[in-house]
Amino acid sequence: MLPRMSLRCLIVDDNRHFGEEARGLLEGEGIAVVGIAASGEEAVRMVSALAPDVALVDIRLGEESGFDVARSLVDGSSATPPAVILISTHDGGEFSDRIAASPAVGFLAKTDLSAERIRSLLGA
Repeated sequence: MLPRMSLRCLIVDDNRHFGEEARGLLEGEGIAVVGIAASGEEAVRMVSALAPDVALVDIRLGEESGFDVARSLVDGSSATPPAVILISTHDGGEFSDRIAASPAVGFLAKTDLSAERIRSLLGA
């Protein structure tokens, strides 16, 4: 069996503790976490500099809307924008209409975060 190509992931979450925990989990499962951004502005800069394959974006990003951040990452100036997966501690049903209308490929509850679930949403 051929080894899986490592996905390059950016985590966008204003909770540093969660970001570091998610990094440890995902890297242990074979996903390369290239950075953790705490704001939309920082995420846009990091996407441009690091070219991740996927960005995990918290729906409630401090004072910012993760939906707005997702749109700026996908519509931004990056030649190859990352796939965006929205994440939250809340159930996705609460945001289902907004998730469906967003440019995100899907939603994951933070408690369900795993490399397998990310790859599944990406169709990999």
